[in-house]
This record gives sequence, C-alpha cells and structure tokens, in this order.
Amino acid sequence: MVRKIMLSSHVKRLLSGVSDHGIRHLTEVETDLVQTALLLTEAIEKLGASFLEIHALASAQQETMNLLLAGGTPSEEQIAGIKSMQVEMDRQISTVITSLQFQDMTSQLLDRSQKRVTGLREFLATLGTHGAGLHMGSDNDEMVELLKRISVALAIQSMELKSVLRKAVHQQHLEAGDVDLF
Repeated sequence: MVRKIMLSSHVKRLLSGVSDHGIRHLTEVETDLVQTALLLTEAIEKLGASFLEIHALASAQQETMNLLLAGGTPSEEQIAGIKSMQVEMDRQISTVITSLQFQDMTSQLLDRSQKRVTGLREFLATLGTHGAGLHMGSDNDEMVELLKRISVALAIQSMELKSVLRKAVHQQHLEAGDVDLF
C-alpha cells in the first residue's frame, strides 16, 4: 500500500508540475502577444495620423511655394502659417520616429514568446522521451525512480528557460517616458 501511495504521489507531482509549467508559459505567451498587438495597433494609428498631417502641411506649404514661383507675394498670414507649419511638421516627424522605435519592443515581445513556445515544446519532448522508458512490466521502484529522473530533468529545463528569458516588457502605450525594457 505504501508503494502505491508513493507511486501515485510521484505521478501526481509530475503531472501537476507539467500542467503548471505549460499553463504558466502559455499565459505569458498570450500576455506578450496581446501586448504586442496593442503596441502595434497604437503605433500604426499614430504613424498613419502623422503621415496624413505631414502630407497636409506639405500641401499647404506647396501652395505658398507655388504663389512665390508665380511671382506673387505671400500675405503675413501665409508667412506666419509657413513658420507654424514647420514647427508642427517637426512635431509630427518626432511622433513618427518614436512610433518606429517601438518596433524594437515588439520584436522583444515576439522573441520572448518564441522562446517560451520552444521551451515548452522541449519540455514536453523531454517528458515524452523519458516516459518512453516506462515499461508495462516495470515494478513500482523502477517507476518511482524514472519519475524522479523525469522530475529532475524537467526542473532543470524549467530553470534554464527562466534564465534565458528577459524581464517582461512593461510598455503599454507609445507615450514618451513609458519605456521599461530591461
């Protein structure tokens, strides 16, 4: 009876560990992918809006340039408009550059997700490889020993995966000053 309890205890611990490990990594992958999608959506919206504004400003400047090329004299309002347009264009270009810089952050999130998926696949492959060593005729002592080896191998893999993963990317929006990469 003690041997059955010992064997079931090892099986329960192993299955619980595999389940917890898989759920934890898949939850992190899901979180990273949702965060990546949010950052990309916001960056694309800001890029689109900035490019449209830059186009509108360039068109307005072109009208004044056409007037000058035709020999006309711009009004004081047009001159002031050109000056303010340049300031606004500089601001929009800064927004574009900031949005483009978030490509690095989304790359980090996708890389972390890939590492987690790869780690989980290797984790499950280890379980399958070691599990193949379990024979129907094995006695309880052999099964307990095999389960211990599987648990140790999986714990080592879990620690190795944890050590290669970077700290989470906490950026939620593209506002300046929110970056927390490492």
